[in-house]
Amino acid sequence: MTQISPAQTQDPKAGAAPDKTAADKSLYGGKRSRRVTVRDIAAAKARSDKWPMLTAYDAMTASVFDDAGIPVLLVGDSMGNCHLGYESTVPVTMDEMTLLSAAVVRGTERALIVADLPFGSYQEGPVQALRNATRLVKEAGVGAVKLEGGERSADQIKLLVDAGIPVMAHIGLTPQSVNAFGGYPVQGRGEEAAQQLLRDAKAVQDAGAFSVVLEAVPAGLAAEVTRSLHIPTIGIGAGLECDAQVLVWTDMAGLTKGRVPRFVKQYAQLREALGGAAKAFAEDVVGGTFPAEEHTFH
Repeated sequence: MTQISPAQTQDPKAGAAPDKTAADKSLYGGKRSRRVTVRDIAAAKARSDKWPMLTAYDAMTASVFDDAGIPVLLVGDSMGNCHLGYESTVPVTMDEMTLLSAAVVRGTERALIVADLPFGSYQEGPVQALRNATRLVKEAGVGAVKLEGGERSADQIKLLVDAGIPVMAHIGLTPQSVNAFGGYPVQGRGEEAAQQLLRDAKAVQDAGAFSVVLEAVPAGLAAEVTRSLHIPTIGIGAGLECDAQVLVWTDMAGLTKGRVPRFVKQYAQLREALGGAAKAFAEDVVGGTFPAEEHTFH
């Protein structure tokens, strides 16, 4: 997989050869014979184009989203909550992240695949971060990695970018810090907290991140961060003014059981649909009507 130099990652106007039409340039649904790259992400920011990102954890679901034209898929450590049955993202391991990231890569042709560095895989410092990010690139085939933290993670980001690994940063509410936060509170409220968020955003940009996720941040502050950066902001509970928006796919599609966060809009009710299909199958089996003649070999 071709990597992008740090200079190209940091410069939103670093140019690939111009595409023939505006439709070809579009990240969402654009016509490309290659994968989306961080250079395409930078170009979208320069054009003020908005774009969507969803999580994915398996080849089949990733294929659906890829066919739908979603330009960036995140193999998030949210797999811990919604795929692996953990209570938080904290228990997710590098082995699990590598296995599921590889499946998402195999299930897609166009989307840029970004994989989370899970808790404990980069906090020791830049060298640990490089070792684990390299594994995701070499073994899983992802095009970029994501890690949490602003100023505290700047050294890790810089080393990864210098080594040729594109980095998506993540600030605001960082779910891996759930034990320190005591839950999932909105971040950046109050002058001091807002100024720290701005410092974090500029720190990850200066370190070479090609984009930054803003999670659970007041909309006005997220808009200020977006205006102040030349790299794209990706909002999740951060208002309309971010350059892109991301949702956990099981929340978006109505598969999650119980309450979902306030910032989630459910575009389908898959839990209800799948439950109904399972019950219909079970009733056919119990009633002796499945398999019918057309499902039977002779």
